[in-house]
Amino acid sequence: MGTVHAQSAPATGPELAARARALIPMLAENAAVAEKQRKPVDAVITALEEAEIYKLMVPKCYGGLELDMDTFFEVGVALGEGDASTAWVSNFYIEHNWILSQFPAAFQQEIFADRSYILAPAMVALGGKAVPEDGGYRVSGRWQWASGIMHADWVIPAALEMMEDGKPNPRWFALPTSEVTVEDVWFVDGMSGTGSNDVILEDVFIPAERSTSVLEMATGHAPGSQIHDGLLYRTPMMPILTLAAAMPALGQAKTVVRLFRDYLTKRVLIETGGKQAERPASQMRLARAEVEVEEAELLLRRMIEDLCEKRNTCTLEDRARWATQLALAVDQCKRIIQSVCEASGAHSHFLDSPFQRAWRDVNTMSCHVVFDLDSRLQTYGRTLLGIDPGRGASLI
Repeated sequence: MGTVHAQSAPATGPELAARARALIPMLAENAAVAEKQRKPVDAVITALEEAEIYKLMVPKCYGGLELDMDTFFEVGVALGEGDASTAWVSNFYIEHNWILSQFPAAFQQEIFADRSYILAPAMVALGGKAVPEDGGYRVSGRWQWASGIMHADWVIPAALEMMEDGKPNPRWFALPTSEVTVEDVWFVDGMSGTGSNDVILEDVFIPAERSTSVLEMATGHAPGSQIHDGLLYRTPMMPILTLAAAMPALGQAKTVVRLFRDYLTKRVLIETGGKQAERPASQMRLARAEVEVEEAELLLRRMIEDLCEKRNTCTLEDRARWATQLALAVDQCKRIIQSVCEASGAHSHFLDSPFQRAWRDVNTMSCHVVFDLDSRLQTYGRTLLGIDPGRGASLI
């Protein structure tokens, strides 16, 4: 994994987006298999590697493509149109390479010395503690939600270092998968194909250069912002991370609306003997779904434009607004899919129905803490009123 491939010229953003779109049928065809085996399909991951998808955010100096948020959006949504679980893992693989490009220079040079990308989960929930030691840290703990661990080269857990003044200092750490234990716990009703099992570390020594500040990365001022010239590396972390999680929801909503349109032209109603497409209520529901999915997409595109304009000059209010827009878009996608399922009859409840899988997957992903819409609205409202958002600020 992560082999550098010689090419005549790096792929452009439109070229990479086209490759992602070309893989939509493969992701869709393997979605049921990924769900059944509770991890992405090996052949699909290989195809994404061969398409250079995971090099999207890697700096050019390491053989990456160094493409920006607009391409990330096109690629991430396209993958989401194929399969939510595989898109979730792949979007995070892309974003986690960006995280590694924010580590100290010595470690970046080490990890990208013989590869142009890595495959790694990054667990932002502070599931462990880090004790400083000469030359590094001793890290122990258990981390849930390790999306991507089933094909991973490395892992990137976040842990708390207790400072001498008693204040907690969250830090990212990086280590090979050979130094961690993976526990198979991923038995869920949605997003089964992500294989997001638990990762356990027991008193593992991690060198200091394989660690960096979560707080610096959250504001766009991590070491990578000084090492690399590209504006991408001066972008706050949470909007990128949350976008990675949001795009599969939008992709699935777009697919479900498209399939619903086709379904209406074929489904015959028992009570009338006519096509469901002839029913005014179905026409209205389809029209509403089409408009609402476009609204969600436009909201995310506007958020990305604002983010790319401001980068690490953004305010807390900016970040709170972006977090709210992302949560609102996912909530809207969930409701669109629910509406389509309601109008698709009992067939939408068969486990092999793409409507059924989309509903379970998006309903599950919407439970991620970053998509807690009530919390996001409260935090944004507090910032608008000049009130300290408190702990809510840690997730924006």
